[in-house]
Amino acid sequence: MNRITRRRLITVAAAAAVLPGRRGHADAVEAVWRGRALGAEATIKLIGAPDRAEGAIAAAQRTLASVEAQFSLYRASSALSRLNRTSRLIGPDASFLSLMASCGRVHDLTDGRFDPTLQPVWALLAEHRGRPDPAALETARRRVGWQRVAVTAQAVHLTGPGMALTLNGIAQGYATDRVAAVLAAHGFEAVLVDIGELKGAGRPWRVGIADPVAGLIEERRLDGRAIATSSPASLAFGQGGIGHILDPSGRTEPRWRTVSVEADSATLADGLSTAMCLMAPTAIRAAMAAEPTIRRVVAVGSDGAVNRFG
Repeated sequence: MNRITRRRLITVAAAAAVLPGRRGHADAVEAVWRGRALGAEATIKLIGAPDRAEGAIAAAQRTLASVEAQFSLYRASSALSRLNRTSRLIGPDASFLSLMASCGRVHDLTDGRFDPTLQPVWALLAEHRGRPDPAALETARRRVGWQRVAVTAQAVHLTGPGMALTLNGIAQGYATDRVAAVLAAHGFEAVLVDIGELKGAGRPWRVGIADPVAGLIEERRLDGRAIATSSPASLAFGQGGIGHILDPSGRTEPRWRTVSVEADSATLADGLSTAMCLMAPTAIRAAMAAEPTIRRVVAVGSDGAVNRFG
């Protein structure tokens, strides 16, 4: 289930590398927290004064709990679950409105290939292990359409019958950005947040990009940027079923085996890495031209060829 488990102990490595840069504290240490958030393994690493590490990690955990309370599909009490049950969320939290705006931005950048209203199709495929009745699948597809999500400061309204949202393709990135901001507010400039998507700041954190077939493709160094990676075949509906990344139109299979997006925002990188699995090279380049904070895209074809954009 998508929930944060019991509070984990913070491991402080007294022999960790000294934090370089502006503050120059010789007693800086690395603190590490591991847990779960939004159904993913989560790791937070930070370097700084040891007496502030516990408070910063506790604040990060509270932030993760608040994200779960808003966006979890598996909590009946979450704001998202309430919206899906009743088609209307009155007085949405500022974080919900912020993520709705990000969804709209990614939807526009990907020409509609990113569409959180896919939840009815997703739920049907999951229920029938990827082999639903064709008529039922067509009914579910008619419920898809981001343009029928009405968002105001007063309410979020799903205006079509049987509509529902999933934010699983973007909420982990949003959580990553939120946690990184909280740690920075607590004075930790050197942080690495990994909640399925990664964001690093304050030093060049070394991270890897992996493909399910080829393994490690390359290494990158993150400093003030985020990376998100999606592989359609990494999760399938049933044995030998279709992959979990779906075209909203139902007409297109994924073009790429793996897509990794590097951007300033983990939220943006998360949503784009999902949708770009369905996008041709020309469409990827068009999205990058429209949004300069997309720094780099790596796409692995079905033949194993690695394509780099940016």
